[in-house]
Amino acid sequence: MRNIFNYIDRPSPVHRLTGATKLVCLLLWSFASMLTYDTRLLALLMLLSIPLFALSKIRVRDVSFMLGFTAVFMVLNNVLVFAFSPQHGVSLYGTKHVLLSLGGSYEVTAEQLFYHLNLVLKYASSIPIVLLFVCTTNPSEFAASLNRVGVKYSVAYSVSLALRYIPDIQREYHEISQAQQARGVEMSKKQSLFKRLKSASAILIPLILSSMDRIEVISNAMELRGFGKNKKRSWYMARPFTGLDYAAMALCLALLLAALWLNHLNGGRFYNPFI
Repeated sequence: MRNIFNYIDRPSPVHRLTGATKLVCLLLWSFASMLTYDTRLLALLMLLSIPLFALSKIRVRDVSFMLGFTAVFMVLNNVLVFAFSPQHGVSLYGTKHVLLSLGGSYEVTAEQLFYHLNLVLKYASSIPIVLLFVCTTNPSEFAASLNRVGVKYSVAYSVSLALRYIPDIQREYHEISQAQQARGVEMSKKQSLFKRLKSASAILIPLILSSMDRIEVISNAMELRGFGKNKKRSWYMARPFTGLDYAAMALCLALLLAALWLNHLNGGRFYNPFI
């Protein structure tokens, strides 16, 4: 069974960062990516994610499904942007350099292509850091770190349970799928995509029912142990910040400040090489 969105335990510097550090870095990195369309900064963020993956020892095949899903969504987004607004780049950058005329308002311009390049860089700079966060953050340690930075421990524990439940749902889905196929339900590539989707949707009802049973068991166990009675609690996997944590947060803060400075320098979010 392939884990789609799950913690992967590897001995690496990224794994040694506390969960709170990785959350802060994720937020700062994401804000830096969202705040600007400066091609130079977006390209830098994309290039920085490559050595981060190497440091974390997360292989491409570990996240291949999510990368493929993101690539399909990215291509679809670019196609729809061009289909509904082929002159959007021209309106943004204020110039027009026609490379190819397709008839009517559908013209391939340098400005539109440059805008699409920025859209691709947006995905390439933000998605890898999200995958890195999920794959390198232990749910229990992450919950302890959240509580350490001031998040209420009941909320932190809920986040931990949600992250832990992802692989359980995957495993349950796989087991129900195997049981359905043993009963003669064809879900292989021999069937059409529509029939496979129809068969997969039939798994949702038993999956929901089993999930409800699991939720009831967990909630009863937590009530029996008096969860939420006290204002504070201890954490088995709590870890203090180290120099590596502070260095990582400082780097991501510098990237966010660079995005704000570039916005000021460019007079807006967009870097315009056509003027």
